[in-house]
Amino acid sequence: MKKIFVFTLVTALALCAAEVYPAEPNKKAQEANRLAREGADAAKNQDWDKAVELLRKATNLEHKYADELAAVYQGRGYAAAKNQQFQEAIQDFTEALKIKSNDPRIYEQRAAAEMKVYDYDKALGDYSEASKLKPNEVRYYNYRAYIYETKEDTQNSMAETDKTLKIDPNNQEAKGRKQRLEQKQAEKMPTPPPTTPAPKKSPPAKKRP
Repeated sequence: MKKIFVFTLVTALALCAAEVYPAEPNKKAQEANRLAREGADAAKNQDWDKAVELLRKATNLEHKYADELAAVYQGRGYAAAKNQQFQEAIQDFTEALKIKSNDPRIYEQRAAAEMKVYDYDKALGDYSEASKLKPNEVRYYNYRAYIYETKEDTQNSMAETDKTLKIDPNNQEAKGRKQRLEQKQAEKMPTPPPTTPAPKKSPPAKKRP
């Protein structure tokens, strides 16, 4: 997965950096192009700090490189998460979202890092944003259901589980969770009163003569 992600990122950067300019490009465009090319090379070597610096400069000169800068932040965040540096990963994903706020994958990645530091409320918010952008992705509802179950919020966990099953009725994770939640709900229900008739009252004591 890591190799695929890096390959995709580097390919996108290389294509952008290789864009053909007019015969006599202005100096600003030339400089932006140079910085983008160097940033692509740095990303290829996974030198994320250098890639971020170069792509940020390229973006300041030519805004069209903003998506590539977001991709580099995303790449650095991904690498940080792999190294268990979750706070750093969250910061990089946040920077990526400032540039590219319509990418559900970045929200998902940041939520995953937030879960690692037990910031469940923020993770719920990020999975919600991802769901708005990609409403038929059952993975996001399953994650929200998992978080609510972890927080022992059975009602909301059941609601998210039902959303999953509405989209994918055969989703095994959701089906298993629904069974667990129904069992918990049954255990919390008050014990009903006995259905057997109450014992008869004792007869009054006989009066002595």
